[in-house]
Amino acid sequence: MKKILIRLLFISNAILGCSSVENRPNIIWIVCEDQSQSFFPMYGDNTVELPNLKELAEDSVIYENMHATTPVCSPARSAIITGMYPTSLGTHNMRAYNEGRPTNQPQLNIPSYSPSFPAYIKPFTMYLRQEGYYCTNSNKEDYNFKISEDTWDQSCNYCQGAEKEDIHWRNRSPNQAFFSVFNFQITHEAQIWEQANNDLLISVDDVSVPPYFPNHKAVRKDMAINYSNLIRMDQQLGERIKELKDEGLYDDAYIFFYSDHGGPFPRHKRAIYDTGVKVPFMIKFPKSKGAGSRVDALLSFIDLAPTVLDIAGIEIPKYLQGMSILNTSDFERQYLVTASDRFDEEVDRIRSLKTKKLKLIKNYYPKNPHALPVAYREKMPMMNILNELNSQGKLDDDQKKWFSTPKPKFELYDLKNDPYELNDLSSKDEFKLIVKKMDSVLNQWIFQTNDLGEYPESFVIQNSTL
Repeated sequence: MKKILIRLLFISNAILGCSSVENRPNIIWIVCEDQSQSFFPMYGDNTVELPNLKELAEDSVIYENMHATTPVCSPARSAIITGMYPTSLGTHNMRAYNEGRPTNQPQLNIPSYSPSFPAYIKPFTMYLRQEGYYCTNSNKEDYNFKISEDTWDQSCNYCQGAEKEDIHWRNRSPNQAFFSVFNFQITHEAQIWEQANNDLLISVDDVSVPPYFPNHKAVRKDMAINYSNLIRMDQQLGERIKELKDEGLYDDAYIFFYSDHGGPFPRHKRAIYDTGVKVPFMIKFPKSKGAGSRVDALLSFIDLAPTVLDIAGIEIPKYLQGMSILNTSDFERQYLVTASDRFDEEVDRIRSLKTKKLKLIKNYYPKNPHALPVAYREKMPMMNILNELNSQGKLDDDQKKWFSTPKPKFELYDLKNDPYELNDLSSKDEFKLIVKKMDSVLNQWIFQTNDLGEYPESFVIQNSTL
């Protein structure tokens, strides 16, 4: 459902007092959808040239360890807009809130519902607007709960053309500081099949296939389509950067670039592995401060809201579960948690606890394969080929692990020596004590954050606002 929320400027200015932010920095988010960190030149993949992103990266600080809270869009976006874990909010299932639709997953008897949480938990843009920032969002909301109409000055959910282009910082008052989000959907999972008949901008022979995929022509083509879409995304990014430079806004702005979760492929999107949750992330600071440096602190999407508030000079609410990353030397995060629950019509529950060296994965429903048969994903040619080769017994040991059942209760991976997470160490005697200790820390996190994945979804629905 398309929706535009446009406030008359004179009303907005009178209520919010935009004069209070005339000297505060402008903040721009550029978001590409469904892309793993490993596809980008600044992280070592030089399969395609992305000149506009490369130029932005040269002016930016590169962050090595940013993670989505959840390897799928709606739950991850709920964390971004609130600074809270989806599992604490009740937004952890994909998809809970389907705006404008009375049903969601009828085959599971799940309606469209907005999870209920305390009223003091707000989209962080409301704090920005209270201080006079002009806030715009184009072209995606999808926060998995019903947002207040005070969240944005202008917002557009899946709009197109002139309607989409009108969601812009240019509509603010003179000298008013702004926060603007631009979402590039050309790299979304669906574009793998929707761009299947479009020109490839890279040869299938130039694609490097990771070891968890077979070296099959359908796999190579889908990967080539994704790289082609990244080139198209880079062109769109270049247009936004040119706008900023032409208007004299680039040098003094904070510009974020990131993806909303991991790549569009099987074992990426919806996967608890790093291919599903570890994303590209960089910030261009004013005057390109720190350009060329790299930061390896463990970061999560819950850190985005407090970081923006910190940039804007707004007091960070104490209830936020994230931390500002402006000064990563203050970070004390020793571990990071990611979560997977229901994906569309398929129900599962997985939690992972990660340090910089190790990752523990806890599978609550071992009978379910990691390769859940999500109908939406079955539209992808690569997924059909993987299913076919698996049924024929033609996948090698690494390639079939994603399909295997039962899953082990625990999986443990040495991330330094096994970055693809293929060699499970959990059953080895020398690692059993580590598994036990990490599981204890994970259980503490579940208790401390009130992880609602402990309860059936019906409990969350009964306490929802719709």
